[in-house]
Amino acid sequence: MTDAALILLNLLDLERLDRNLYRGIGSGGETPTRIYGGQVIAQALAAAYATVPDRLCHSLHAYFIRAGDPSLPVIYEVDPSRDGGSFTTRRVVAMQNGKQILNLAASFHISESGWQHQHSIPNVPEPDQLVSRAEQHSQHAHRIESSQRTEFTRERPFEIREVDPRDPLNPVETSDINHMWIRMEAAKGANPQLQHILMAYASDFGLLGSALRPHGLTWYRPEAMTASLDHTMWFHAPVHFENWHLYSMDSPFAGGGRGFNRGSIYTQDGQLVASVAQEGLMRPLRS
Repeated sequence: MTDAALILLNLLDLERLDRNLYRGIGSGGETPTRIYGGQVIAQALAAAYATVPDRLCHSLHAYFIRAGDPSLPVIYEVDPSRDGGSFTTRRVVAMQNGKQILNLAASFHISESGWQHQHSIPNVPEPDQLVSRAEQHSQHAHRIESSQRTEFTRERPFEIREVDPRDPLNPVETSDINHMWIRMEAAKGANPQLQHILMAYASDFGLLGSALRPHGLTWYRPEAMTASLDHTMWFHAPVHFENWHLYSMDSPFAGGGRGFNRGSIYTQDGQLVASVAQEGLMRPLRS
């Protein structure tokens, strides 16, 4: 297991402070200046799962309220809203310095059978035909400011291979359709709850970036103020995140300083395991 994977698993292993009260580490995630949104979602889901021993999450809905400070821990308070015969509901409030940074509601469901259908997986190149994101970052590292270069090239816990990668410093306007293959080999052997938590963490990767693509914007050009505003996720089938999954994203609308983004996550053999939706801030910066 890599050091990056160990750091991530440690981030997602919350400390129990009291009944329905948990503490998570703020630092060590995807960004050094503020807590990565997927990290807070994943930790909030982990807190909810700590109070639901017998069923799996089928949906979560979250609102980002304030930017998280990675230098501080995050406190998660779980409200055990309802324990029903088929469904369990939890509400989680994430706090720093006594202020809310995220609200999350999650629903858990017993295993049931029923009618089935799904959209087919998009026809894209397989991961072994693509260059890894780590290799892409290595190729562009000399063009990144020295103060950001270590963060740009550091080891990540997930392996990502983009189908249509863009030049981070000189992007062109292109389609909002955004495909990436993703896996975390250290997820092998993880229980179903942790598999969900890891996928929730990764579900924020590239999603808002889909709305930036048609406008020739990236995180490395200071032309827009960006932030995730809300995040919704549905789990459809068992997750085994040690295997390749295709994260197929698009952005059907942007306007009013916001971009709307959708994602579908498939196994390599074509099973739809999760769906995601998010609205993000993409406010033009004016000099």
